[in-house]
Amino acid sequence: MTGAEWFCVRTKPKHEHIAAANVAKHCGLEVFHPRLRIERPTRRGPVRVTESLFPGYIFVRCVIEDRLDDLRYANGVTTVVRFGDRIPPVSDAVISELQACFTADEPMAVDDCLAPGMEVFLIGGAFVGMNASVLRVMPARQRVQVLFEILGRPTTVEVDRDSVAVENSTLADMVPLLAAPCPEWVGA
Repeated sequence: MTGAEWFCVRTKPKHEHIAAANVAKHCGLEVFHPRLRIERPTRRGPVRVTESLFPGYIFVRCVIEDRLDDLRYANGVTTVVRFGDRIPPVSDAVISELQACFTADEPMAVDDCLAPGMEVFLIGGAFVGMNASVLRVMPARQRVQVLFEILGRPTTVEVDRDSVAVENSTLADMVPLLAAPCPEWVGA
């Protein structure tokens, strides 16, 4: 497509995959929708979820003047991102760098890693349902040292990694973790 550029398209909440599929199929446009696959322990057991790297947004390559109406009326799309009357393109270099990280159309697997100071809750073992703070992660032993308050006194306990879940574990909370290597990965 000559003159085609990348543009940011806002989607309906939790409809990024629907918008991406519709724009690609019905409009015949190139779509980039980076996603993450996260498996995290919860009180109900491990749950595998797929989330957009940019919740509420996808990237579309087109000549915007020719395809603006097609994009605006595609199922799952709310609007094309604009600033006043201007619809700014996203740099090819930015998209290329992202595409290098997300090589296939598959979501990137991300570990829900722990770090000292994180607030967690126990989903298994003798302390199920209790909140604690992570003191130390011991990946070789698949154990975590946590600090509880038991009977009004701080108490250090070592528990299985699988019995610990991060409180408020959302994609936004994980952004700093995605940018830096997980302590569990260092030396791996």
